[in-house]
Amino acid sequence: MNQQLPRRGVLAGAAFSALSYQRILGANDRVGVGLIGCGSRGIRALLKDALEFREQANVHFPAVCDIWRQHREEAAAEIKTKASGDAKQLGAYRELLAMKEIDAVIIATPDHQHATMLTDAVRAGKDAYCEKPLAMEMKELLLCVDTVRKSDRVVQMGTQVRSLPSSMAARKFVTAGGMGKVFKIEQERNSVKPYWFNYGERTLQPDDTNWKAFLFNRKDRPWDAKQHAGWFGYREFSRGPHSNLMVHFIDLVHHITGVTMPKRCVTLGGSFRYKDEYTAPDSVETILEYDGFLVRYSSAFGTSAGNYLKFFGTKATLDASNWNGKPFVLETRGAEEPLPAGASIPEMESDNHMLNWLKCLRSRQQPNAPIDSGYSHSVAVILSDEALIRGRRVVFDPVKRAIREG
Repeated sequence: MNQQLPRRGVLAGAAFSALSYQRILGANDRVGVGLIGCGSRGIRALLKDALEFREQANVHFPAVCDIWRQHREEAAAEIKTKASGDAKQLGAYRELLAMKEIDAVIIATPDHQHATMLTDAVRAGKDAYCEKPLAMEMKELLLCVDTVRKSDRVVQMGTQVRSLPSSMAARKFVTAGGMGKVFKIEQERNSVKPYWFNYGERTLQPDDTNWKAFLFNRKDRPWDAKQHAGWFGYREFSRGPHSNLMVHFIDLVHHITGVTMPKRCVTLGGSFRYKDEYTAPDSVETILEYDGFLVRYSSAFGTSAGNYLKFFGTKATLDASNWNGKPFVLETRGAEEPLPAGASIPEMESDNHMLNWLKCLRSRQQPNAPIDSGYSHSVAVILSDEALIRGRRVVFDPVKRAIREG
């Protein structure tokens, strides 16, 4: 996992211009895509979409990588079945990045590995699709964002909700003033059990994986199957729902309103329903202040009641609680200056999030969720977590790119 890429290969890859890259690929050449992280998200969502659009985007899959043997075997089998290709199975992501057959990578690893792996991928000259949240702390976030910005790589963040037709339509409607002034946005996202429970129940033996590679940049410790399989529930590897779940919501807030950074934040949370070895909070409330409006996010595990997502404006309330791609609903009741009864958001068409990225690999255009969106959503979730840790209101300084109390 920690082997180094040849320096010559890294520099050569990073030096590719968009023009030279297109010359190398050619208009009809297939793009080689590698999958790093072959868990349920990697296979059943991201690889699934990439395989669905492989012919339209003219891509193939030379290799897959996962430290968990059964996962990489499953991914390779899926490629064999759906695309009749023999994907090389690797256990170290740097080996995949060193492959000349790989032009782009999909990163679907645990949260604490995202930023470093994306940084390494871009330095190796690879385009990338990276799962969210991009980063768990400011130092790794700034290094990653600066590395991508200095390159000509096409990077898509995995906040796929922003590519839905309903999200695209809402963005156009709201930024054009269709809701009047938006002054508050809220999401309540609850569940009977924490989402990490099912993951933690998976069976895993030391010989099936690479424990030290999983720990990555975290402190060494004895083998712990539950931490490995149920990493979502441990704050060292994923902060909790205000980071792992809120990132979908906060990115949608940024996308629809056009804002980029929160100003201040307060957060409360803890384990109120489930007392166990997991360290992530089972309940959390966070409020972020933006320029002109407040944003509130809440999760509580122990009930599935009360879920909603709404944007409140002076002309209407936008109900975005339906996340399955159907048009968002406008509610005019109670508005200060209500829109006419029956008002709706004009529909729009948009590509699937993965297809959008695959198309951009050739066009070299910016995808729907470029690196700056990852910077913004990461600042919001890191700010939320810092407020929880410190027990105080915290402020983000966009000039110094730093968090302080205030």
